[in-house]
Amino acid sequence: MDHPHRRFNRLSRDWVLVSPHRAQRPWQGKVEPAASARRPPHDPRCYLCAGNERASGERNPPYTSTYVFANDFAALLPGSPHDAVPDPLAEESHLLLCRPVRGECRVICFSPRHDLTLARMPVEGIRVVVETWLRESRDLRSRFAWVQIFENKGEIMGCSNPHPHGQIWAGDFIPNEAAKEDAAQKRWKESHGGVLLLDYARTEAECGDRVVVKNKSWIAVVPWWAVWPYEILLMPRSRHVPSLSDLAADEQDDLADILKRLLTRYDNLFETDFPYSMGWHESPSAAGPEGWWQLHAHFYPPLLRSATVKKFMVGYEMLGEAQRDITPEIAAARLRNCSDHCLPGAKA
Repeated sequence: MDHPHRRFNRLSRDWVLVSPHRAQRPWQGKVEPAASARRPPHDPRCYLCAGNERASGERNPPYTSTYVFANDFAALLPGSPHDAVPDPLAEESHLLLCRPVRGECRVICFSPRHDLTLARMPVEGIRVVVETWLRESRDLRSRFAWVQIFENKGEIMGCSNPHPHGQIWAGDFIPNEAAKEDAAQKRWKESHGGVLLLDYARTEAECGDRVVVKNKSWIAVVPWWAVWPYEILLMPRSRHVPSLSDLAADEQDDLADILKRLLTRYDNLFETDFPYSMGWHESPSAAGPEGWWQLHAHFYPPLLRSATVKKFMVGYEMLGEAQRDITPEIAAARLRNCSDHCLPGAKA
C-alpha cells in the first residue's frame, strides 16, 4: 500500500492514518543527542545500584539478582483518604468530577549490573525478571483492580536513572487504555465468539508480513494498526492466557527467549541502546476471569530514522488522530532482518 489509508486498531477501536509516500520527503528535523557512552558495571553515584543510598535516604541491600522495593516517590499511595479529595463531588451529574484513588508503586532493578539492559542480560537472567513480574503481579492483583508493569528505557523516554529497571503501579481503578481494550475484547468475543488477540496472533502468524520474531509460545509483531514506527505487540500465539500468573513454566521460558531475541534486534536496528516504553496488559483483576481478555505486552519506541532522529506526536496527531509514514510491513521487515545476536563488544 503506497497511498494514504487508515487502519483500524481492534484493541482500542481508534484509527491511525498511514502515509507511506511521506517517507520520501527530505528530513531537516530535530536530531536528538546520541546515547551516552557505555556504563560501568557499578556506579557509586547511582541510586539503584546494590549497596548504594537512594534519594530517600534508604540504602539498597547488596542484592545479587533482580531486586524490588517500594517506590520512594510513588504516584499512588495505599492510604489516600476520601477527605483528601478536592472540593468537587464524586457525582456523575457534577461538571468537575473527582474521585479518590489508592494504590502502590514499586521499582524492579533487573540486575545489580548497572550496565546490563534486558537486551544484554543472558536468557537465564531475563527468566528471573519474568518470575519477578509474575510474583509481583500475583501479589498486587489480590488487592487492586489494575496492575501496570512497565519499563521506560533511555533518556529520550524521560528515564531519570540509567540503571536498567522497571516499575509497577497498582491502583483500585481501571485506567483509560485498559478500559478501552477490555471493551474491545469483550465486543469481539460477543460478536465473533473467539478471543480477539488469539485470533489476531493466528492471523499474523499465517500472513507473516508483520512478524518480527516468534517461538513455540509467543509471537512479536509490528501490529497492523501500529502508531509508533517500530512498535511491537507481543502475545501468546496458541493458547488463551488471561494473565501472567496463568503462564506455564515452558511459556515463561519461551518468554525470556523471545524477549532476548526481540530486544537484541531493537539494539541492532540503529546500532544503539534502543529506547522504548513497554508494559504488560493483563486481565483486570476486579472483573474476574473473563473469557475475552488475552495477556499481551506493548513496546513503544520513539526512534524513526536513526539512533538520533525521533518520531514526534504533534500537530495532526494531537489534534486529529495518530499518523505514521513507514508502513508496519516495512518496519517489521527491517527488524526481522536484524541479527538477534548482541552487537560486537556488548556483553551478555
